[in-house]
Amino acid sequence: MKRRKVLLYVLLFSLILAIVSPLIIHGEKNNEPKYGILIDANEAKLYLIENNIVIKSYPIAIGKYDTPSPLGYFKIVNKARWGGGFGTRWMGLNVPWGKYGIHGTNKPGSIGWAASHGCFRMKNKDVEDLYSRVHVGTPVVVYGGPYGLLGNGYRKLIPGDRGSHVLAVQIKLKQMGYYTGNLDGIYGAGMEKAVLKFKLDNGLPYNKDITESTYISLGLKLFE
Repeated sequence: MKRRKVLLYVLLFSLILAIVSPLIIHGEKNNEPKYGILIDANEAKLYLIENNIVIKSYPIAIGKYDTPSPLGYFKIVNKARWGGGFGTRWMGLNVPWGKYGIHGTNKPGSIGWAASHGCFRMKNKDVEDLYSRVHVGTPVVVYGGPYGLLGNGYRKLIPGDRGSHVLAVQIKLKQMGYYTGNLDGIYGAGMEKAVLKFKLDNGLPYNKDITESTYISLGLKLFE
Protein backbone atom coordinates (compact mmCIF):
# COMPACT_ATOMS: atom_id res chain seq x y z
CA MET A 1 0.00 0.00 0.00
CA LYS A 2 2.80 2.41 0.90
CA ARG A 3 4.63 1.71 -2.37
CA ARG A 4 1.44 2.29 -4.33
CA LYS A 5 0.92 5.63 -2.62
CA VAL A 6 4.47 6.74 -3.40
CA LEU A 7 3.97 5.83 -7.07
CA LEU A 8 0.79 7.89 -7.12
CA TYR A 9 2.71 10.84 -5.73
CA VAL A 10 5.30 10.59 -8.49
CA LEU A 11 2.56 10.40 -11.11
CA LEU A 12 0.80 13.40 -9.60
CA PHE A 13 4.03 15.40 -9.56
CA SER A 14 4.82 14.53 -13.18
CA LEU A 15 1.31 15.33 -14.40
CA ILE A 16 1.22 18.72 -12.70
CA LEU A 17 4.60 19.67 -14.13
CA ALA A 18 3.52 18.59 -17.61
CA ILE A 19 0.37 20.69 -17.41
CA VAL A 20 1.51 23.90 -15.78
CA SER A 21 5.10 24.50 -16.83
CA PRO A 22 8.00 23.36 -18.97
CA LEU A 23 10.34 21.10 -17.03
CA ILE A 24 13.02 23.29 -15.50
CA ILE A 25 14.87 21.15 -12.98
CA HIS A 26 18.43 21.30 -11.78
CA GLY A 27 20.65 18.97 -13.76
CA GLU A 28 18.63 18.80 -16.99
CA LYS A 29 21.50 20.07 -19.12
CA ASN A 30 24.42 18.30 -17.52
CA ASN A 31 23.13 14.83 -16.61
CA GLU A 32 23.16 15.60 -12.89
CA PRO A 33 20.25 14.39 -10.75
CA LYS A 34 16.94 16.07 -11.59
CA TYR A 35 15.24 17.06 -8.36
CA GLY A 36 11.69 18.06 -7.59
CA ILE A 37 9.68 18.55 -4.42
CA LEU A 38 6.11 17.42 -3.75
CA ILE A 39 4.43 18.62 -0.56
CA ASP A 40 1.26 16.96 0.69
CA ALA A 41 -0.29 19.57 2.95
CA ASN A 42 -2.95 17.14 4.19
CA GLU A 43 -0.37 14.65 5.42
CA ALA A 44 2.19 17.30 6.45
CA LYS A 45 4.88 15.51 4.44
CA LEU A 46 7.51 16.73 1.98
CA TYR A 47 8.78 14.31 -0.66
CA LEU A 48 12.05 14.76 -2.53
CA ILE A 49 11.91 13.34 -6.04
CA GLU A 50 15.04 12.49 -8.02
CA ASN A 51 14.75 11.37 -11.63
CA ASN A 52 11.05 10.56 -11.06
CA ILE A 53 11.72 8.43 -7.96
CA VAL A 54 10.83 9.44 -4.38
CA ILE A 55 14.13 9.20 -2.53
CA LYS A 56 13.33 10.98 0.75
CA SER A 57 10.31 12.00 2.79
CA TYR A 58 10.31 14.47 5.65
CA PRO A 59 7.65 15.45 8.21
CA ILE A 60 6.77 19.15 8.12
CA ALA A 61 4.51 21.73 9.70
CA ILE A 62 2.04 23.59 7.47
CA GLY A 63 0.00 26.76 7.79
CA LYS A 64 -2.75 27.19 10.36
CA TYR A 65 -6.39 27.48 9.22
CA ASP A 66 -6.29 31.29 9.33
CA THR A 67 -2.89 31.41 7.60
CA PRO A 68 -3.02 28.51 5.13
CA SER A 69 -0.07 27.31 3.11
CA PRO A 70 -0.15 28.09 -0.62
CA LEU A 71 -1.31 25.35 -2.99
CA GLY A 72 -0.17 24.93 -6.58
CA TYR A 73 3.04 24.94 -8.58
CA PHE A 74 6.03 27.04 -7.53
CA LYS A 75 9.81 27.13 -7.77
CA ILE A 76 12.62 27.76 -5.33
CA VAL A 77 13.79 31.29 -6.10
CA ASN A 78 16.36 31.90 -3.36
CA LYS A 79 18.31 30.10 -0.66
CA ALA A 80 19.84 31.42 2.54
CA ARG A 81 21.27 30.40 5.90
CA TRP A 82 18.95 32.10 8.33
CA GLY A 83 18.50 31.70 12.05
CA GLY A 84 16.04 32.24 14.88
CA GLY A 85 12.48 31.13 14.15
CA PHE A 86 13.46 30.17 10.62
CA GLY A 87 15.92 27.56 11.81
CA THR A 88 19.19 27.03 10.01
CA ARG A 89 18.09 27.17 6.35
CA TRP A 90 15.61 29.02 4.12
CA MET A 91 14.40 28.19 0.58
CA GLY A 92 12.07 30.89 -0.77
CA LEU A 93 9.19 30.13 -3.16
CA ASN A 94 7.78 32.39 -5.88
CA VAL A 95 4.27 32.63 -4.43
CA PRO A 96 2.67 35.78 -5.92
CA TRP A 97 0.58 36.78 -2.89
CA GLY A 98 3.22 36.75 -0.17
CA LYS A 99 6.56 35.60 1.17
CA TYR A 100 6.55 31.85 1.69
CA GLY A 101 9.28 29.28 1.89
CA ILE A 102 10.60 26.00 3.21
CA HIS A 103 12.67 26.53 6.34
CA GLY A 104 13.86 25.10 9.62
CA THR A 105 12.47 25.94 13.03
CA ASN A 106 13.37 26.54 16.65
CA LYS A 107 10.06 24.87 17.57
CA PRO A 108 10.55 21.22 16.56
CA GLY A 109 7.43 20.24 18.49
CA SER A 110 5.34 21.99 15.83
CA ILE A 111 6.40 19.52 13.13
CA GLY A 112 3.49 17.41 11.96
CA TRP A 113 0.90 20.06 12.81
CA ALA A 114 -0.85 23.03 11.19
CA ALA A 115 1.19 25.53 13.13
CA SER A 116 2.89 28.04 10.82
CA HIS A 117 1.93 31.33 9.20
CA GLY A 118 1.84 29.55 5.85
CA CYS A 119 5.43 28.45 5.36
CA PHE A 120 6.60 24.85 5.42
CA ARG A 121 8.64 24.13 8.55
CA MET A 122 11.11 21.28 8.79
CA LYS A 123 13.39 19.91 11.49
CA ASN A 124 16.75 21.63 11.17
CA LYS A 125 18.60 18.43 10.34
CA ASP A 126 16.04 17.70 7.61
CA VAL A 127 16.06 21.17 6.09
CA GLU A 128 19.87 21.11 5.98
CA ASP A 129 19.76 17.81 4.10
CA LEU A 130 17.17 19.14 1.63
CA TYR A 131 19.05 22.43 1.23
CA SER A 132 22.21 20.55 0.22
CA ARG A 133 20.38 18.70 -2.57
CA VAL A 134 18.12 21.23 -4.28
CA HIS A 135 18.91 24.43 -6.14
CA VAL A 136 17.28 27.66 -7.24
CA GLY A 137 14.83 26.67 -9.97
CA THR A 138 13.81 23.35 -8.40
CA PRO A 139 10.05 22.88 -8.94
CA VAL A 140 7.77 22.55 -5.91
CA VAL A 141 4.25 21.14 -6.21
CA VAL A 142 1.99 21.64 -3.18
CA TYR A 143 -1.03 19.33 -3.02
CA GLY A 144 -3.74 20.12 -0.50
CA GLY A 145 -6.68 17.97 -1.48
CA PRO A 146 -8.66 16.65 -4.44
CA TYR A 147 -10.01 20.01 -5.64
CA GLY A 148 -6.92 21.68 -7.04
CA LEU A 149 -6.49 25.25 -5.82
CA LEU A 150 -9.55 24.74 -3.59
CA GLY A 151 -7.75 22.02 -1.65
CA ASN A 152 -10.30 20.11 0.41
CA GLY A 153 -13.24 22.39 -0.37
CA TYR A 154 -14.68 25.87 -0.23
CA ARG A 155 -13.39 28.63 2.01
CA LYS A 156 -15.26 31.85 2.72
CA LEU A 157 -13.36 34.81 1.30
CA ILE A 158 -13.62 38.50 2.16
CA PRO A 159 -11.72 41.54 0.84
CA GLY A 160 -8.11 41.48 1.98
CA ASP A 161 -7.82 37.69 1.92
CA ARG A 162 -4.93 36.06 0.08
CA GLY A 163 -4.23 32.57 -1.10
CA SER A 164 -4.97 29.74 -3.47
CA HIS A 165 -8.75 30.03 -3.12
CA VAL A 166 -8.59 33.69 -4.12
CA LEU A 167 -6.47 32.77 -7.13
CA ALA A 168 -8.99 30.10 -8.22
CA VAL A 169 -11.80 32.70 -8.13
CA GLN A 170 -9.67 35.28 -9.96
CA ILE A 171 -8.97 32.82 -12.76
CA LYS A 172 -12.69 32.13 -13.25
CA LEU A 173 -13.65 35.82 -13.10
CA LYS A 174 -10.94 36.63 -15.65
CA GLN A 175 -12.07 33.85 -17.98
CA MET A 176 -15.61 35.26 -17.83
CA GLY A 177 -14.48 38.83 -18.52
CA TYR A 178 -15.26 40.31 -15.10
CA TYR A 179 -11.72 40.67 -13.75
CA THR A 180 -8.92 42.43 -15.61
CA GLY A 181 -6.30 42.63 -12.87
CA ASN A 182 -3.30 40.45 -12.10
CA LEU A 183 -3.72 36.82 -11.11
CA ASP A 184 -1.95 37.39 -7.82
CA GLY A 185 -4.16 35.62 -5.28
CA ILE A 186 -4.97 38.89 -3.48
CA TYR A 187 -8.60 39.95 -2.93
CA GLY A 188 -8.11 43.64 -3.64
CA ALA A 189 -10.22 46.55 -4.92
CA GLY A 190 -10.24 45.39 -8.54
CA MET A 191 -11.46 41.97 -7.56
CA GLU A 192 -14.12 43.49 -5.29
CA LYS A 193 -15.65 45.31 -8.28
CA ALA A 194 -15.53 42.14 -10.35
CA VAL A 195 -17.24 40.08 -7.63
CA LEU A 196 -20.01 42.64 -7.15
CA LYS A 197 -20.68 42.87 -10.90
CA PHE A 198 -20.72 39.08 -11.20
CA LYS A 199 -23.14 38.75 -8.28
CA LEU A 200 -25.44 41.44 -9.70
CA ASP A 201 -25.54 39.73 -13.10
CA ASN A 202 -26.23 36.33 -11.58
CA GLY A 203 -28.82 37.22 -8.94
CA LEU A 204 -26.59 36.48 -5.96
CA PRO A 205 -26.64 38.38 -2.64
CA TYR A 206 -25.05 41.76 -3.36
CA ASN A 207 -22.11 41.69 -0.99
CA LYS A 208 -18.36 41.15 -1.22
CA ASP A 209 -18.31 37.77 0.54
CA ILE A 210 -17.39 34.77 -1.57
CA THR A 211 -19.23 31.74 -0.25
CA GLU A 212 -20.40 28.38 -1.64
CA SER A 213 -23.09 29.90 -3.86
CA THR A 214 -20.52 32.18 -5.49
CA TYR A 215 -18.09 29.33 -6.13
CA ILE A 216 -20.85 27.21 -7.70
CA SER A 217 -22.09 30.06 -9.89
CA LEU A 218 -18.52 30.52 -11.12
CA GLY A 219 -18.41 26.86 -12.10
CA LEU A 220 -16.11 25.88 -9.24
CA LYS A 221 -18.07 22.82 -8.23
CA LEU A 222 -16.75 20.08 -5.99
CA PHE A 223 -17.02 16.62 -7.51
CA GLU A 224 -16.61 13.34 -5.68
